[in-house]
Amino acid sequence: MTSIEADYLVIGAGAMGMAFVDTLLTETDATVVLVDANHQPGGHWNSVYPFVRLHQPSAYYGVNSHALGNEDAIDRSGFNEGFFELATGHEVCAYYDRVMRDRMLPTGRLTYLPMTRYLGDNRIRTLDGAEQTVTVGRRTVDATYLLTVVQSMRRPPFSVADGVAVVAPNDLPRHAAGHDHFTVVGGGKTGMDCVLWLLHNGIPADRLRWVRPRDSWLLNRANIQPGPDFAPRLRDAMAARMQAVADADTLDDLFDRLEAAEVLFRLDPSVRPTMYHCAIVSARELEQLRRVGDVVRLGRIEHAGHDHVRVGGATLPAGASLYVDCTTQGLPRPPSVPVFDGDRITLQSVRSCQQVFSSAFIAHVEAAYPDDATRNALCVPITHPDAPVDWLRHMREDNVATMRWLRDPDLSAWLDTARLNAARTLFPVFPPGKERVRDKAIGALAVALNKANAALDELMADAGEPDQSRV
Repeated sequence: MTSIEADYLVIGAGAMGMAFVDTLLTETDATVVLVDANHQPGGHWNSVYPFVRLHQPSAYYGVNSHALGNEDAIDRSGFNEGFFELATGHEVCAYYDRVMRDRMLPTGRLTYLPMTRYLGDNRIRTLDGAEQTVTVGRRTVDATYLLTVVQSMRRPPFSVADGVAVVAPNDLPRHAAGHDHFTVVGGGKTGMDCVLWLLHNGIPADRLRWVRPRDSWLLNRANIQPGPDFAPRLRDAMAARMQAVADADTLDDLFDRLEAAEVLFRLDPSVRPTMYHCAIVSARELEQLRRVGDVVRLGRIEHAGHDHVRVGGATLPAGASLYVDCTTQGLPRPPSVPVFDGDRITLQSVRSCQQVFSSAFIAHVEAAYPDDATRNALCVPITHPDAPVDWLRHMREDNVATMRWLRDPDLSAWLDTARLNAARTLFPVFPPGKERVRDKAIGALAVALNKANAALDELMADAGEPDQSRV
């Protein structure tokens, strides 16, 4: 067994691993071994369906040092018209390949090993079967803790009668022709994408059935746009969130206020959502999705037969249909663990549903701060959401993190220049000599965030959530 040496061993060349390595190579002189089971960087993007696109602007995705696509491009047609472009899956994969070849490998400090399995204890096995030990000088970095599983990676979780057609979204374009009816199974972002793809390609809404066990609260893409032209909208949306939290008496009252302010959407105004997964849609997409009238909300699908479908224990009549399996959970939700722990780093979200920003941020904190107590205080994991109450928890935890970060002038300066930081235009950076002004502004912000968090604590307590501490 041979051995190679590096300061860091990073496991996983997906979006989080690439963002971490990019910042580490940019801000330090460290050497890195990056291992990944795929043939090229990009993680789950190598297995996604062909019509997938980001649901947040490309400007907030990728690695910190290099733009994804044209950051100034506005879509002039389609369901995203008027907003900044959303990269396709193919564009994301090409981007990561280009970042690897043109930016990372030329540093001479990265050893990239695709088609390589991590065996544990810093041991790896390459495609030819050879095993090696990586002698790690500083840390081993787990970039797979939040590993995303897409439909094409596993079989459908329901039984199917012989001759009934079931496809993953990856196969929908190849198998859609010749079918008169389609059943989309799953209410998450993938299910929405499949419905939109079918409608965009001319399938009438009355030829669709949508099995969605839970409806979801959805973020409004108009409030998540970069650049100065959209900054007033972003600030207004944040103010509306704060006002809704201050005025609400119950969770239902809060979400009604958020919906009225167009901070959040829901697919059916008559159905109270029981899910929140940070999915983002435009008003145009929402209008299209609402065209589907045959919606089944009885529970998870259990069996698809030739003349019936069993959902949540109930049997419904069903004719011939192409079933599209969109049932994976999306964002994984393992328990949070310390990001920095001795000789290991475990990459996790430290801002609500912002995995790539979080990874770049963790790499910066690793490079810029001297001890793990300080690093972990700055990098508190935020578990991915599942239920609507998690919207409150995320807002609260983001408020706490914001105050930790803004109290550090050097960190504030880094945040202001970080391409992946969706909030970089929200908070001013004060030049040297303006410390008193800065402290006063941060003090006023802390008062406002403490007040918001107190209201969030009360609303969560009413929902049975444990009490939280203040900022």
